[in-house]
Amino acid sequence: MLPCVILGGGLGTRMLPHTEAMPKALLPVAGHPFVELQLEWLASQGVRDVLYSTGHKGEMIRECVGDGARFGLHVTYISDGPLLRGTAGALRHALKARVLPEAFFLLYGDSYLTIDLRAVEERWRAAGKPILMTVFENRGRWDQSNASLRADGLVYYDKRRVTGPASDLRWIEYGLMVVTGDVVRDEIPNHGECDLADVMHDMSVREQVIGFVATHRFYEVGSPAGYKALEEHLARGA
Repeated sequence: MLPCVILGGGLGTRMLPHTEAMPKALLPVAGHPFVELQLEWLASQGVRDVLYSTGHKGEMIRECVGDGARFGLHVTYISDGPLLRGTAGALRHALKARVLPEAFFLLYGDSYLTIDLRAVEERWRAAGKPILMTVFENRGRWDQSNASLRADGLVYYDKRRVTGPASDLRWIEYGLMVVTGDVVRDEIPNHGECDLADVMHDMSVREQVIGFVATHRFYEVGSPAGYKALEEHLARGA
């Protein structure tokens, strides 16, 4: 099973004032810090090694999670430090620090998902593409749709484009990818803040992104609406 890199360095501005005191990963959900639910899910899927990329109040995540042993995981950390690096810049920073795996699941630190990671990894290995993006047929329901899925399985991704229900971008990035170290080495600039969305767009234009279809909606704690929906979902015993 591939290791997982969690991007958890965001400022959590949409969740203010709650994130003034703690990072999004520690927001209480169903009586537990959110990060615990996320790590329990990864362990249940067979993941054993996690690299957690931290930023805003990252030391609090370290204190909560520790080495990950109580989840059946081995968790290590890389901190963005005082710089704003962006999602792609955080991966470049980990690469320079020589802690980035050669291939890995990439999970956003505010995402709560339902998907078979073994099937995702098998699809990535069979496709022979440097990036796999999980996608969900959103049709603008839970956030702005930002992707299209071709009949041959390739994904076109454009987070910057304004879309509506009638757009050809009916799909949305699900919050989980498989990425290779070569993508980080070759596609991410060596300095400055950089958003992974721009890297994914450029590579999708070059037909380097294969898709994997998620069949259940995503949940997240990055927005008040998402946070409320997740609490309601878990309260139903999901």
